[in-house]
Amino acid sequence: MKKSFALILSLLMIGIASAGFAQQKDDPKCQDHPMFSRMPGGYWIRSCEEKDFDAFAFTIAKGKTESIEGHLWKIHYYPQATAKSKPSELQIQRNYEEAIKAIGGTVVYSEKGRSTLKVVKDGKEIWTQVTAEFTGKYSLTILQKEAMVQDIKATAELLGKGLKTEGHIAVEGIYFDTAKADLKPESAAAVAEIAKLLKADMSLKVFVVGHTDSVGSVESNLTLSQNRAQSVLQALVKDHGIDAGRLKAFGCGPYAPVATNDTEEGRAKNRRVELVKQ
Repeated sequence: MKKSFALILSLLMIGIASAGFAQQKDDPKCQDHPMFSRMPGGYWIRSCEEKDFDAFAFTIAKGKTESIEGHLWKIHYYPQATAKSKPSELQIQRNYEEAIKAIGGTVVYSEKGRSTLKVVKDGKEIWTQVTAEFTGKYSLTILQKEAMVQDIKATAELLGKGLKTEGHIAVEGIYFDTAKADLKPESAAAVAEIAKLLKADMSLKVFVVGHTDSVGSVESNLTLSQNRAQSVLQALVKDHGIDAGRLKAFGCGPYAPVATNDTEEGRAKNRRVELVKQ
């Protein structure tokens, strides 16, 4: 009787131990990104995240990052507990580096445990960060660069109310490429609303004020913000016939943040163009 009980207990313990090493399955809401397959050897997706529009700071040189905005995916891969061997950090990185080269992309930067990749495919610019651990775990951060679909619109009515009640108003929908001062085409609608406001009240004069985040030197940000404000002013004069005497451009750089510069969300809010009533 005792032997039978001991045998049953032994089999039960073996069963529990085997269950503990059962093959892990992907998080049901996750899947591989269409551009990349996962590492071989039974990898599974522990978690993932997808956002229609967000930003990520990719490392492009030692101590230097570039914030890219667009459609964002994050996928976290874990090796199976039963795997007899796990790839090294370098093996994971090199696999993805070679994969991006095979489709015409480039390795922007690589260091121990992290690689930044970039490819322009079918007219789309796609950035990837591969982050690998010595445990065999690794993550992919993939961002397809694109402009945000503007949900909040700058209208002449809203701009006028802001100037009347606060004396200043941020203009939603004005866009520039990173570190550039040329207005992007999708800014045209917002600029047209500023012109509409100025034409409705011929006595109104405004400062066009550029603001930046704190990335980079103060001097470069002051110059950038001045040039961006000037670009908006010039568009109002050249494209809409607004009298230049009613406008004055001013670059405030990083000196008047409306949010923390410690997060990308905060930095995005600080990069703005405002109208200030003269």
